Amino acid sequence: MLFDSHAHYDDEKFNPDREELLDRLFAEGLTGFLNSASDERSSEAALEIVHNRSGAFCSAGVHPHEASNVTSGWERRIESLLNEDKCVALGEIGLDYHYDFSPREVQKEVFRTQMAIAAEKDIPVIIHDREAHADVLEIIREFPSVRGVMHSFSGSAETAEILVSLGWYISFSGSLTFKNAQKTVLAAAAVPIDRLLTETDAPYLAPVPCRGVRNDSGLMKHTVQRLAEIRGKNFEEIASAAANNAYRLFRIAK
Repeated sequence: MLFDSHAHYDDEKFNPDREELLDRLFAEGLTGFLNSASDERSSEAALEIVHNRSGAFCSAGVHPHEASNVTSGWERRIESLLNEDKCVALGEIGLDYHYDFSPREVQKEVFRTQMAIAAEKDIPVIIHDREAHADVLEIIREFPSVRGVMHSFSGSAETAEILVSLGWYISFSGSLTFKNAQKTVLAAAAVPIDRLLTETDAPYLAPVPCRGVRNDSGLMKHTVQRLAEIRGKNFEEIASAAANNAYRLFRIAK
């Protein structure tokens, strides 16, 4: 029972074999996935990918990298996509102070605008936070009615506990399996099991022992196994809990 809560199958790296790959993954037991968007084009592409596929869902939103590239009326176009049945979240949104591809004040403005949309539409959000923990938490607290997931979590156990106390979920990707993931391991041990999600961030962040290859949902088993080891549970318990948590957060009927 594996649900990949964050993948990017609209990425061009999947162009040669996207449909064949997804057919195979579901045949091999994948329960479902959520294709997370990065901008308007990506949001539209994600919806097209999941439209006629059972178990496949998507989000719509503008990534902080793309914050300075939005054009007039972008908010209305994102809102329109969020009205689609298969679009179950707003994201990924947030702040990225590592690359700073968009000015930080612009990132914050676009982030706040999308959090306001989420509050108005009562839809969960998917947060990208890289080296911006304090500012992300500040903006999250400005919108107390909004809930969502911190994707590919890389923060401390203390930050994870704050987010959980605010009603949020924490998702772990293949980076949990990396040798330098000591802080992430501590966070993975601290998050209550009813707030855990698992993801690939495909085609990125392939887990050990598959680093360097194009990631896909079939490799998420390595992340789930690492979570099970950290928490002293069996694989099936973690996989089932993470899938059920995703269904609950994104309001997906099983």
